[in-house]
Amino acid sequence: MTSNYAIVSTGGKQYRVRPGDSVDIEKIDREEGDAFAFDEVLLTCVDGKVRTGTPLVAGAQVIAKVEAHGRGSKKTVFKYKNKIRYRRKRGHRQPYTRVVVSDIEV
Repeated sequence: MTSNYAIVSTGGKQYRVRPGDSVDIEKIDREEGDAFAFDEVLLTCVDGKVRTGTPLVAGAQVIAKVEAHGRGSKKTVFKYKNKIRYRRKRGHRQPYTRVVVSDIEV
């Protein structure tokens, strides 16, 4: 039994996804429950046939649905300079969008 999967690019990152996967990606402007397609598909493996793109696979798309929006855990950003009493402490929470992959179309 072969597993169908694809490698998609979004938000400057690449993700390996399979139908049914839930993936956290960089925040996108879509409402919760909206379906959309990843058009930047770099590689597909459907029924044991691997297709690689140069750089994208022509005609391939991955159908996904927006499940939720959220913010990641807090990261502390601390700047410090020695001997001059300079200290800055800030926090950052990266926004993300959780999507559920439903289908890979070639």
